[in-house]
Amino acid sequence: MAKQIAVAGKGGTGKTTFTALLIRYLVKNNKGSILAVDADANANLNEALGMEVEQTISELITSTKDPKNIPAGMTQETYIEYKLQASLVESDYVDMLVMGGPEGPGCYCFPNNLLKGYMDKLGKNYSYVLMDNEAGMEHISRRVTQDIDYMFVVSDASARSIRSAGRVHQLVDTLKSDVKNIYLIVTKTQNDEDLATLQGEIDKTGLKLIGVIPYDPQVAKFDLLSQPLFDLPDNSVAVQAVNAICKEAQI
Repeated sequence: MAKQIAVAGKGGTGKTTFTALLIRYLVKNNKGSILAVDADANANLNEALGMEVEQTISELITSTKDPKNIPAGMTQETYIEYKLQASLVESDYVDMLVMGGPEGPGCYCFPNNLLKGYMDKLGKNYSYVLMDNEAGMEHISRRVTQDIDYMFVVSDASARSIRSAGRVHQLVDTLKSDVKNIYLIVTKTQNDEDLATLQGEIDKTGLKLIGVIPYDPQVAKFDLLSQPLFDLPDNSVAVQAVNAICKEAQI
């Protein structure tokens, strides 16, 4: 079975940057095949990895609500499964699915059940399945993804963001998700004093701080130039910090 890794945290904390560099670590260290799932409504993991996505799962599911969109002689179930496979973006080092934005009105229980079954089946073909979640973790709450081996909750170096990370931890407990290891990561730190100032808030989250990712001007430059973060050099401060976190977690 694939190792399931989930990344959570509110927008703007560097969550997608961490996910992209985590994938970079797995690829560079030949850890095995990888399926990346971008479950954040503000999807941009594909850009961080240098991949192009033509259709999101949300768009696919919405299109199946209209029977006119389903080819004659094909059931809704068969059509959704066919389109799900077509939505898989493949590359030399990672395959990707993008969930997309919020779905429209109406009940999506049937297609979401199909999605869960598809994810279970697809995941068996990979060594790792990584999901970049939004703060509300909709797809985890719907049990589309469960039995998580590692969850990283990402926060920037602000008290407000640390409190948000604590609420994500509470949500995980409320959902009674099977999460074997859950960690806190603090990003965009400027110096050791940042961490010392936040220690009280960190303690309140109930999360184990597994590492920090300092502010990295190379990440800012790559973002400015729309260059894939996957291509960051080995001397990048962020790359080195994420590599250290992965080794500490024993991924």
